[in-house]
Amino acid sequence: MRGRPIIIGVAGGTGSGKTTVAMRILERVGAEHIAYIPHDAYYRDLSHLPPEDRARVNFDHPDSLETELLIEHLRRLRDGEPVEIPVYDFTTHTRTERTRRVDPAPVILVEGILVFAEPALREMFDVKLFVDTDADIRLIRRLQRDVQERGRTFESVIEQYLRTVRPMHLEFVEPSKRYADVIIPEGGFNEVAIEMVAARIRGLLDQGTSSQQEET
Repeated sequence: MRGRPIIIGVAGGTGSGKTTVAMRILERVGAEHIAYIPHDAYYRDLSHLPPEDRARVNFDHPDSLETELLIEHLRRLRDGEPVEIPVYDFTTHTRTERTRRVDPAPVILVEGILVFAEPALREMFDVKLFVDTDADIRLIRRLQRDVQERGRTFESVIEQYLRTVRPMHLEFVEPSKRYADVIIPEGGFNEVAIEMVAARIRGLLDQGTSSQQEET
């Protein structure tokens, strides 16, 4: 493993299936080999704002995320140190008092819509995957998720999509696709692409194990 973990970034628009791709990789490679970190755990705490003002924040702009803390955590994981990542409450737009411990692992997997849009974060990735899915499918998935899991109304989801999600996708997410090493169409349904990526990661893990055995 070249003496340090491999850091993999998974990007894509909202509802593209990037989380599903990340979970499929975890299943195929083995969760014990991977430190998984979602970028959206790092949304900035908005508890200082009234609830009506929180809802108007542009959550699809890079400034809404504390990416500098994520970069710090990745550096610590890369150096073999555990980290405590934030736990975010999407219904209230605030960070909870809880954190989730992530231990060092041979592979660090980071996913989020904007992980390739930030140069300092993008430079940390050894492998960059972009999940590419049609806009209508992404919108439908976003509607289902936000209504069923995050307590939003249908109208509020549509309003947010038109006000910030779509414009920010066109400004930041879609252009970041050019930085990808691999583009995965159809997200979690693309079993061939996912298996190819997982096989590559397993191969790198095997190489690392062999190198360690030779050294000992």
